[in-house]
Amino acid sequence: MSTIEDVAKLTGLSRTTVSRVINNHPYVSEDKRKLVIEAMNKLGYVPNSSARSLRNQKTDVIALFVPRITNPFFSQLVESTEIAAADHGYQLIICQTRYSPEKELNYMNLLKTKQVDGVILASLQNDWEKIEPFLDYGPIVLCNEFEDRANVPTVKLDQVYGGYIATKHLIEQGHTKIAYCCGGYRSNVAKSREIGFRQALSEHKLSFDERYAFRDAFNIADGKRVFQKMITLPDPPTAVFTGSDEVAAGILSEARKHGYRVPEDLAIVGFDNQAITELMDPMITTVHQPVKEMAQKAVDIIVEKIQSRKYRKKEIYEFPLQLIVRESTVSKKLAKA
Repeated sequence: MSTIEDVAKLTGLSRTTVSRVINNHPYVSEDKRKLVIEAMNKLGYVPNSSARSLRNQKTDVIALFVPRITNPFFSQLVESTEIAAADHGYQLIICQTRYSPEKELNYMNLLKTKQVDGVILASLQNDWEKIEPFLDYGPIVLCNEFEDRANVPTVKLDQVYGGYIATKHLIEQGHTKIAYCCGGYRSNVAKSREIGFRQALSEHKLSFDERYAFRDAFNIADGKRVFQKMITLPDPPTAVFTGSDEVAAGILSEARKHGYRVPEDLAIVGFDNQAITELMDPMITTVHQPVKEMAQKAVDIIVEKIQSRKYRKKEIYEFPLQLIVRESTVSKKLAKA
C-alpha cells in the first residue's frame, strides 16, 4: 500500500506540503494541490484516517461484474446472484464492463471508496496484478472466470472438460472437420475450453486446423458472421463447437437460411444450456452449467469474507458440467431410436 512518503516523492514536494493538501490547509497553491491529488489517485493512496473510516464502513451492497448483461448466461447469473444476496440481507449492483479493462478498473474503485462491501468478478479483463491491490479495501471473489495467480476464493467449472466432452461427442458422430468458436481472447474460460477441444482432437489423432478457429464471437449476429466465413473456406467444417448458445443459434439460423440441414450438413454444439437451445429447430446440443449453484456459492463466500475480513486466501470450488444431447448433433430419427 502506498504511503504519504510515496506521494511526496512522486510530486517532488515535501511531506509537510502533501500533509497540508490532505488536511485541506488553506495556504497551499492550487497547482500543488492538484499535483498531490493526481499523485494520490495514481498511487491509489488513501490517508490513514480515511482508510480507517472506510474499513469500518458497511454498505450491505455487493457488486457483480459481468461483461454483457444481454448474454443469457450472465443474465441468469445476475438473477441468481441477486436472489442469493437478498437472502443474506445484501443488495446487488451490476457493473457491465463490456470487456473493457478500463471500465473494470473504474468500477473497482467502488470497493476502494467503500461504496460496496465486496466484489464478485464473473469476468476478468485486467492482469491480476492490477486487481490484487484492491484487496486492501474489501473481498473479491472470482465466479465463472478464474486466474491461477489470484489469492482469492474462486467458484469455477471444469471448462477444459466442457470443451473436451462437446468435441468428443462431435467426433463420435463421425466428424473430423470441426470448427472451434469462442469469445474474448483474454478469458481463461475460453482458453480452457480450447484446451479441451484440442485434447479431444489429439486423442482421436485429429489435427487442429487454425482455419477452423473463430475467436471473436459473442452473440447471434456473430454466429451468423462465423457461418458465412466457414462456407467460404476451401474445405468447410461439418461440425462446430461454440462457447455460447447465442452463437450456436446464430450459426444454426444462418445455416438453415442457406439451405443447410442440421445436423446432416452441419452439426452444432452450444454452451450454457440457455432457454434458446430448446426454442430453435432443431433444438441445440449444449453443455449445461449449474449457474444457480455457482451464484449461491459465490455469495455465501463473499458474505463470509466480509464478516471475517480475511480476504487473501486461495480457495477453489469447482462444479461439474454436463453434455445435453439434442437434435443439432443427432438427427431426429436417431434421437428417437
